[in-house]
Amino acid sequence: MVSTMRDEYDIRNLNPRKNPYVKAKKQQITMNMNITTVDYFKEMAATSGVPYQTIINLYLDECVREQKTLTFA
Repeated sequence: MVSTMRDEYDIRNLNPRKNPYVKAKKQQITMNMNITTVDYFKEMAATSGVPYQTIINLYLDECVREQKTLTFA
């Protein structure tokens, strides 16, 4: 038995809620990082169970929230 979708179904109205995560969009980038830096975050990932890319992103988000700045000597 083959079931077909009825003409009266309007898929656009099945879930009228807006996506709450649309503001949290991410942009994929490519970076060159020191091996020791990547290894540091990979070690954190191994002990926490959180992917290292996520940990790096969380850390950078914290820097932005707290408006941390670097001092170049």
